[in-house]
Order: sequence, then structure tokens, then C-alpha cells
Amino acid sequence: MGLNPEADQRSLDAAREGSEFVELLEVLWEQGREAAPTGPVSPSQLRVLYTLDREEGINLRMLAESLGSASPSVSRLCDRLQATGFVERAPSPVSRRELELRLTSHGKAYLVELRTRREEVLMSTIDAMPAKARRSFLEGLRAFRNAAAASGQDSGGARPLRSTG
Repeated sequence: MGLNPEADQRSLDAAREGSEFVELLEVLWEQGREAAPTGPVSPSQLRVLYTLDREEGINLRMLAESLGSASPSVSRLCDRLQATGFVERAPSPVSRRELELRLTSHGKAYLVELRTRREEVLMSTIDAMPAKARRSFLEGLRAFRNAAAASGQDSGGARPLRSTG
């Protein structure tokens, strides 16, 4: 830790609160995922869907690099997602030896529904907060996101926080 014990303690307290927040968020997030009409996908499969949503048309090698996983593992994930109708493989217009990976309309609809359900679950909790606390919460989330991006800890997986005024 740094030189200022009081600041170090505040950082430690914030990290502990953040950890508890993430655990609660995971519970709420899972409630939203379970409410989605299509059968749930694994967390690894969901990471693939999120990545393909951001980087449509990437090849398997680029997807594996983006996920930090081995190509054979990612290929199996894509096989399962293709079998469910969420992902399609198509020949690359640039190289005949490569295949592009894309979300199908079914895969895109799943993500829209999942995000909608999760936002509904979160909104019910956020709506219960006093207005001043909601503003502070949003400000804190934006600052946290900016700090993560500045330190290189944001892999680009999250959607940008929208401004609400």
C-alpha cells in the first residue's frame, strides 16, 4: 500500500465494499439470466456471445486471443453455440482459409432479452435508492470505469455507461 495509512484504509474499505457489491451483483445478474426465455448459457459461452456482439466477424484465433483461451476450447464453445442457433460460421471474404464468427438473429435476440431482464432486476434495486444516492452511485460507477480503463484493466468487454443528464 501507499504512504498514507488513512487513504490506504479507505481504499481497503472500498475494495471490501466493492467485493460485497460484486457478489450481490452476481446474484442479481443470475436472477436476470434465469429469467431470460431461452435456456441459460454457461458463463464461458456468454463471454463468447458478448465478444461476438462487440467484434462481429472475427475469426476463431482472434476470439481465442480476446478471451485469453486456447483455440480448441473456444472452437468447442462455438460448436455448442452454433448448435443452439446463437452463432454462425461463414467463409471470410478476405481469406478462404478463415471462417468469420457472427451472432445469428437468435443470438442477438438472446443478448437483448438477457440485458433487458438484467436491467429490470437492477432497476428494481436502484429505484429503491434515494435520488441523491442514485446520482452518487452513477458518478462512482463512471469514475470506477474510467479508472479501470486508464489502468488497462478494462478489456473492452463492458458497454459504455450512458449519460443520463
